[in-house]
Amino acid sequence: MQLTGIHHLTAITAQAADNLAFYTRILGLRLVKKTVNQDDVSAYHLFYADGLASPGTDMTFFDWPAPRERRGTNSISRTGLRVSGLAAIAWWREHFARQGVTHAVPAECDGRLTLDFEDGEGQRLMLVDDGGIGEAHPWAQSPVPVEHQIRGLGPIRLSVAEIGRTEAVLTQVLGMSHDRNYALPEGEIRVYRMGAGGPAAELHLLADPNAAPARQGAGGVHHVAFRIPDADYEAWADRLKQRRMPTSGPVDRYYFQSLYFREPNGILFEIATDGPGFATDEPMETLGERLALPPFLEGRRAEIEAGLKPL
Repeated sequence: MQLTGIHHLTAITAQAADNLAFYTRILGLRLVKKTVNQDDVSAYHLFYADGLASPGTDMTFFDWPAPRERRGTNSISRTGLRVSGLAAIAWWREHFARQGVTHAVPAECDGRLTLDFEDGEGQRLMLVDDGGIGEAHPWAQSPVPVEHQIRGLGPIRLSVAEIGRTEAVLTQVLGMSHDRNYALPEGEIRVYRMGAGGPAAELHLLADPNAAPARQGAGGVHHVAFRIPDADYEAWADRLKQRRMPTSGPVDRYYFQSLYFREPNGILFEIATDGPGFATDEPMETLGERLALPPFLEGRRAEIEAGLKPL
């Protein structure tokens, strides 16, 4: 029973229309689900992914009228987005320059070529050359050339005040393995691997005990989710219970099944099944074109649509 990689990452935006434009028109991702936060139906929940809405490719956003994130420790501090090859990194650098996107220069990080950049709200992102490992499912309608499209998530970088406590959860509860270390100007990074490893299945952990704790807000990350096969869901719920991890208990998100809990420094983790997937209530060909609601909210559609801002 293993985590197989990163499932999705959920962040916060206070500008949903601008967010939609950036992630679809600038980054070329597909809007695969336009729905609402199931715990706060006044807010959109937007899911961006590859052409087939594959697990491990979706970056999602809660649309909340929040102030900007206060950066600090005990947070998810940078989100990796995988591309394939040096030519892709070069193309993206020129693309960002043309589009006025805040970006750094390409740099080698942990043996991979990377390109740090930010969206309009300061969301910290990086493109990572994954060497073309694994399947890719490009989106035919993306403005980005097929060979340069974003292939999925990973790795994800965390900053924590007390690294030993987080490390214990990663290794002893979640079954990740400490793979290697590397250096950044901010300090030493420890790499933890899930399953077969690779950038789609890595957490990168920085000890940052001297910084003030982060405050979540627009431009920040809400939580990260890890992938499991559907058949392992109940076993993972039992495992967390046996390890006395306080959790949400089983949560049915309709498109996948979830378990939520916080690691000791307060970062929210989720374990999520690969299925049933985003084509459960919409044809694959038209994903994201209308407001999708899970069955238990469908009866409130008129009320919910009236409370949402146009995108």
